[in-house]
Amino acid sequence: MTDDLVVIVTEDEAPSADTAALPDLPMALEAILLVVEEPVTDSELAQVLERPREEIAAVLRSLAASYDGDHRGFELREGAGGWRLYTRAACAPYVERFVRDGHSAKLSQAALETLAVVAYRQPTTRSRVAAVRGVNVDAVMRTLLARGLVCETGIERETGAILYATTEHFLDRLGITTLDALPDISRYLPDSSVLDDDVAID
Repeated sequence: MTDDLVVIVTEDEAPSADTAALPDLPMALEAILLVVEEPVTDSELAQVLERPREEIAAVLRSLAASYDGDHRGFELREGAGGWRLYTRAACAPYVERFVRDGHSAKLSQAALETLAVVAYRQPTTRSRVAAVRGVNVDAVMRTLLARGLVCETGIERETGAILYATTEHFLDRLGITTLDALPDISRYLPDSSVLDDDVAID
């Protein structure tokens, strides 16, 4: 008669049904970063993953270095208040071609020009933007507001006009952290002194 082999597993040694199939931390971070629509902070990730913030930050930096070393078509950057995946600048021609082929909604030329004026003259009023462009910008401003690229920041004391500025989403879409990273085009814009009076554009 053959003795049965009995293996006794203690409670500490037995894998938990809840944790046995969990991915490792880098894998979990990658999964989250692929679905975020806005930059996410290491503190938010630490809360979701229930791990120390310092550990999350270290793994994020490690992932960023790994993507750089492997020459991936994307990179992990910290900017605009958090971490997010971005396509690499070297791949821009292919990404732009994909976008131009109609696979993504684009801003009109009028919207891009209006957005540029707001970015470089903010906070500014709608009338001053219209004065720079020489056309009415009401409809375009509504589009930019709806897309979250500009926002109302207050009221101008002298005129009572609404002041507009760009948003964190604007910085995120450009892949920059501050407005200081915008190229210098001030010489192409009218001096602020000539725009002191709101101009009504039909």
